[in-house]
Amino acid sequence: MAQDSPGAGASSSKAPTNSPETEILHVVIQRDGKQVSAKWGLHPNLKEELKPEEWKELTEIMGKVTTLVGGRFSKILTQAEEDVSGTA
Repeated sequence: MAQDSPGAGASSSKAPTNSPETEILHVVIQRDGKQVSAKWGLHPNLKEELKPEEWKELTEIMGKVTTLVGGRFSKILTQAEEDVSGTA
């Protein structure tokens, strides 16, 4: 029977709620006046495990991500400011 392995199927029926979470990758968008900057970071342990070609590929991809996200954020802020200034 399926009871040979305790807890089999239990984890698939619900999301784990007590498992520790580790942030391995993050993107931060910051605004200073009209200046918008986008940065990304990787967990140090994961960075150490990447091969040089994997690190290069990740850097290129995350450069594109931060450009897209930062550009979109900047566009939304510009539109919001135009809406506010037009209601004098």
